[in-house]
Amino acid sequence: MISGFATLDGTSKFSKTLGKSSLNFNQIYDLTLSNVGIGTYLGEADNQTDEIVKNAVKQSILSGINVIDTAINYRAQKAERSVGKAISELITEGKISRDQIFISTKNGYLTNDADVKQEFWDYVKDEYTLKGVIKEGDVTSGYHCMTVPYLTDQLERSLKNLGLECIDLMYLHNAVEGQIKDISKEKFLENLKSVFELYEQKRKEGKIKFYGMATWECFRVSLDDSQYLSLEETVELAKSIGGENHGFRFIQLPFNMHYDQALLAKNQVLQGKSVSILESAINLNIGVFTSVPLMQGRLLAPGVMPEFNNLKPALRALQFIRSSPGVLAPLVGQKDPKHVLENLEIMNIPKLSESEFLDLVKKLTL
Repeated sequence: MISGFATLDGTSKFSKTLGKSSLNFNQIYDLTLSNVGIGTYLGEADNQTDEIVKNAVKQSILSGINVIDTAINYRAQKAERSVGKAISELITEGKISRDQIFISTKNGYLTNDADVKQEFWDYVKDEYTLKGVIKEGDVTSGYHCMTVPYLTDQLERSLKNLGLECIDLMYLHNAVEGQIKDISKEKFLENLKSVFELYEQKRKEGKIKFYGMATWECFRVSLDDSQYLSLEETVELAKSIGGENHGFRFIQLPFNMHYDQALLAKNQVLQGKSVSILESAINLNIGVFTSVPLMQGRLLAPGVMPEFNNLKPALRALQFIRSSPGVLAPLVGQKDPKHVLENLEIMNIPKLSESEFLDLVKKLTL
């Protein structure tokens, strides 16, 4: 098990050595984080994909990216293991140290283990039900579970999969989206409080540094939607448990030139004023990572995105997102060596200036 976690000195050193330019990093909570991260969502749950993902993570890190995102249910636990192997190999090779890399993962969905040759529900029965980790009524129709016993179990599995003593950021994965069809909003918030209490305890134990919520709908929909969640109220909930030094410091949500609600929708209320989720996050000092920057390639078709700065489609997509105020980094899923090389070209290009970004937004909203 690798000890340590991302630190001020470690991430700063990374930006000066492996980082292509200091302009391609953001500062938050004394950390220096690349403004592009690597995601590990897609791929078959097989050994060949393990090797491809591991090499893509290593290549990304050596090209100046120190933000790595995964989840226990991605490729049925194999994505976490691929990330763990990549980090371990780079450390063994003397190319990085643990304190230079910011690693996030997610728990909440019911998952099996692709390395255990067992049917999904047989695995769930043997690993969770018979061991008392989950009981009747714990799992929703969306295959989601956010009970304290289950999330505790999943954290321990994630630590083992990653080969780490401490995870920099633990997300509760699509909690509202996975729960709200089956329980009331009041019950959800009661359960969310229990989860935050658990995460604060795990911070004290040194198993996680920060926690957050990786979401799909709840921070983008309108106030009257059953999936809506107030970021301001969520931060206040964390403060009620962990005080001013609480660990709820990050969220993740979809954002790109098609899913533009995070920037343009004034669906959050902050001190009585209607603002976007990105504006709310800036004011509440919450870091925002974004998912689906390329929409699994659908944004790359000719004519889908406006042309600017003579950039290739993938680079245009990443440039727009990472230049948006309030965004720390888009998380780009990349495995194919050719795509990795193409996407990593962004690390040689400064992000847009404020005026350039505003001009681009005007094009999008015309």
